[in-house]
Amino acid sequence: MSEPHPVDRRQFLEAVGWSALAAWSANSSLMAEAAPLAGALAEGAENPLARPNMVGPYGPWLAGQVLGDRPGWLSLRTGQWNDLAVWRSTARQRTRECLAPVDLGGSPEVRVDSRHEHRGLIVEHLSWQLPVGPRTEAVLLKPRDAQGPLPGLLALHDHGGNKYLGWRKIARTDDQPWEVQVQHQQQSYEGLAWANEAAHRGYVVLVHDTFPFGSRRVRVADVPPRLRGDGVDPAPNDLEGIRKYNAFAAAHEHIFAKSLLCAGTTWPGMYLVEDQRALDVLCSRPEVDARRVGCAGLSGGGLRTVYLGGLDERIRCAVAVGFMSTWRDFLLDKCFTHTWMTYIPLLPRQLEFPEILGLRAPLPTLVQNCNEDALYTLEEMHRADRMLAEVFQRAGAPAMYRGEFYSGGHKFDRAMQSAAFDWLGRHLA
Repeated sequence: MSEPHPVDRRQFLEAVGWSALAAWSANSSLMAEAAPLAGALAEGAENPLARPNMVGPYGPWLAGQVLGDRPGWLSLRTGQWNDLAVWRSTARQRTRECLAPVDLGGSPEVRVDSRHEHRGLIVEHLSWQLPVGPRTEAVLLKPRDAQGPLPGLLALHDHGGNKYLGWRKIARTDDQPWEVQVQHQQQSYEGLAWANEAAHRGYVVLVHDTFPFGSRRVRVADVPPRLRGDGVDPAPNDLEGIRKYNAFAAAHEHIFAKSLLCAGTTWPGMYLVEDQRALDVLCSRPEVDARRVGCAGLSGGGLRTVYLGGLDERIRCAVAVGFMSTWRDFLLDKCFTHTWMTYIPLLPRQLEFPEILGLRAPLPTLVQNCNEDALYTLEEMHRADRMLAEVFQRAGAPAMYRGEFYSGGHKFDRAMQSAAFDWLGRHLA
């Protein structure tokens, strides 16, 4: 393509990541003694504390004593939980307490704004108004000739340093997509609108904009001039304007995150509830069999899958793509490659990051990783995979978890999509 991609992920990470690192590593409430990193050393791995890390001399102490290496008290891996239901209920309750989810009301009132056919699919443009923020826009995709109640899929869009786009990152509704939309799908999805691909396989697929992306984004005009920088509120065909908007949105993210904390909630606490309201919409559709609903997503969509899949029983099958590692990885090496949307205060010493998704055990769960994904270290991706495998083993359902590793960088390409659809089909068909 002749035009450069409007989102420079490296610039985004530089703008957002280091501010996230500084604030979270300074959280003095996490001080306590814990076990050293004996597990990694016993496995023959390189000592992660014996090399430079993102917080210098504080890294060995934070990872070795504050965070520690042993399973937290909420972990099924401790072997102390004899009743799976009691463990799941207790761990979910504590996770929700740390998330501090917001109140966005009950199931929203949905408006069908338009309806048409596109390449064998029925496309409905939907919208609903939550108690705060701009009106949520979404698209519903379903096979034109399908009969009877179908399985539902909540398709969760990514972050990608691009808050100008929401549902358009993973769906197409006509043959004249925006150029920025085409570029994003080429970059992350091998040119495919994967939500459409899923619908063609027999799912009713809902894709919604979540806070603060697409229709739910914060406009430059809505904040004081001192925060705007070079940001603009561009038209869809203004690639340079979109680049400037996304740079503004990246710089604004740490401000928004601090404001959420000041209000007594968290970024994941917003994510979870918005996704649950969208799940309400999907499950209420007459053409959807609410007993057969899954969710999937890449990157930020994988993060959202971790929380939604781990905490909402309605998700009967989950596929998390390109977002699986450990708190230790975020602490020592990779916090700067992630946004404020990832983190939950106080939870890490009680429950490892992959174990949030593991709260859904024994329900079917697929995690797809890429060996050269620069957002994580390969060692910690494999460590997270082992944790999840052990959780499902202890839950008596080892076959219900699969961790896959692919060559290449951060992506959800055709081969990965095909494997994901096969997994969903096996458990939701």
